[in-house]
Amino acid sequence: MKAMVLNANRIDSEQSQTQPIISDQTKSINQAIHASQEYLLSIRKSAHYWCFPLEADSTLVADYIMFSHYIGKVDAIRQKKAIRWILDTQLDDGGWNIYHGGPSELNATVKCAFALQLAGYTLENEALKRAEDCLLRLGGLHKVNSYTRFYLGLFNQYPWNRIVSMPPELMFLPTSFFFNIYEISSWSRAILVPLCIIWSHRPIKTPPKTVDCSRWWRPKPPRGYGKTLRDTFSWKTFFNTVDAIVKRSARFYAPFTRREALRRAETWMLEHMRRGGGLAAIYPAMLNAVIALDCLGYDQDDPIFQNAYNEFMKLMVEEEERLWFQPCFSPTWDTALAMAALQRSGMPADHPEIQRSCEWLVEQEIPIKGDWQIKNPYGPTGGWAFEYDNDYYADTDDTAMVLMAIRNVKIPMDNRRIGSIQRGIDWLLSMQSSDGGWGAFDVDNNKEILNMIPFADHNALLDPSTADVTARILEMLGEFGYDYKFSPAARAISFLRSQQEPDGSWYGRWGVNYIYGTWQVITGLTKIGVSPSDPCIRRGVEWLLKFQQEDGGWGESCETYGDPSLRGAGPSTPSQTAWALMGLMNGGLVDHPAIQKGVDYLIRCQSPEGNWEEDYFTGTGFPRVFYLRYTGYRNYFPLMALGRYQSMIES
Repeated sequence: MKAMVLNANRIDSEQSQTQPIISDQTKSINQAIHASQEYLLSIRKSAHYWCFPLEADSTLVADYIMFSHYIGKVDAIRQKKAIRWILDTQLDDGGWNIYHGGPSELNATVKCAFALQLAGYTLENEALKRAEDCLLRLGGLHKVNSYTRFYLGLFNQYPWNRIVSMPPELMFLPTSFFFNIYEISSWSRAILVPLCIIWSHRPIKTPPKTVDCSRWWRPKPPRGYGKTLRDTFSWKTFFNTVDAIVKRSARFYAPFTRREALRRAETWMLEHMRRGGGLAAIYPAMLNAVIALDCLGYDQDDPIFQNAYNEFMKLMVEEEERLWFQPCFSPTWDTALAMAALQRSGMPADHPEIQRSCEWLVEQEIPIKGDWQIKNPYGPTGGWAFEYDNDYYADTDDTAMVLMAIRNVKIPMDNRRIGSIQRGIDWLLSMQSSDGGWGAFDVDNNKEILNMIPFADHNALLDPSTADVTARILEMLGEFGYDYKFSPAARAISFLRSQQEPDGSWYGRWGVNYIYGTWQVITGLTKIGVSPSDPCIRRGVEWLLKFQQEDGGWGESCETYGDPSLRGAGPSTPSQTAWALMGLMNGGLVDHPAIQKGVDYLIRCQSPEGNWEEDYFTGTGFPRVFYLRYTGYRNYFPLMALGRYQSMIES
């Protein structure tokens, strides 16, 4: 308690050290805001929405090469461009990483090295020799995850009897069972169902003669080596035993049972592809769906196969010398955030450009009930998805952001906007989990024991309540006039208090990392009416102040997901600096020196065109497995922060 009082006194003392806001600084802020607004408007799509390129690691390019060889559609020119991307991203130690500036990662290195072999590179090639040395240092094929094993198995480079079991009979499990496909996250579900079809067929394509992964196995340690008693008697061991039983009993499956299981999996997959956009509109599910269709005997001229293939290929970005793939598209997310940034930086809600974008967002409202209805059967229709045409997967984070973006905008058919808003709020309130928080796509998707299942090694099998999503929904509720006395808000506040780390920060599930989580929670709590003087907010503010860099910015590495002791540390970035600034300003600081230093950093780093550059990944897909560079983050979040600062110094 004494330490808490001292910390609070420290903030008050530093706030009292105000510096006069000189006209030159005000002029610089206004110029930076105007330039950023003009830049955002200049890059908007002709249909009045935004969709920034979404970048990931090199494994997507490697998987494309694997995929094109599997289905027999190898375009020599595109393969050469893809290989150029892979070679350009190889690290000095021979491996490949999964985020900018990160160390070599085993699965990424195996996938990229395998792609080189498929493209005709021999093991004596210098790049492959270096890759082989690296992947063996990292553990070799014994340690790759289940999805990497699957893709190697397609070319007989990993034994199918050692690949984790994914029997299509999972489709028989009713929703009343403890485990069924609706008890795992929406993205895992969309990835798993086509994999069940592939696993049951166990296809093997003849690879090019250059392919040989046999040297990538390290000698396996003796059985039981390094195991403790806890390892021997654990849920993980239990599920591994079940996996072994499923594999050994596969030959005893009744043919009619397997046929019916495959029929159900196929029906589920086709139904979820029917409304366009590809299966779940995400790269791995879309790729797996095409391979599953091939296993089911669909001809490549079949319209269903062609549509699935074409939707997947839309994710490709082809440049003059190289090509790469986006993991998905982000039009709803980008448009809502860009609109919010423009409005929060002073652009009036009745501006024609804002109105046109609002009309586009209203048109994107999802008209059907998706997978979320399985665990929330009484919830109303409503909400928005992250991507184009992904009607089965409305998500709470996007919906909250859209509602804030369109709240004050008047459009010609305004009754439709108002109706969308009410449906969106009602849907969000119905999606609150029993712990008081919100997950991204489902209610109470939180059975932690399922993380022990062997195919859960991508570290994102579940979609539990998270602090960042919950806080954004509180922020939205606050903007619509709800306060902390509102029952769902009170439950959410209790959830957020329970999630605060001992050092005062909050974990960021969907953005990197504690800076993201802490900014969003401070914002959500204060918007719903919690006083900035509340002890948990004061501790969050203190934590943000502690990690400002010498250059005035803030930064944090993806490495913090594996090593939380590194939280708050990393090279400064525009997006993370903006998050920290907004967290501090929403937490009650105005003329604090840290605020002015952070604002100066953003102004100093802005280009003459009005945008910002950012190499580091500040978005999170699957912690410790898959990260994202949202190229829009470096533009609309700094604009939000500058707009917030401008409004505070002018009030």
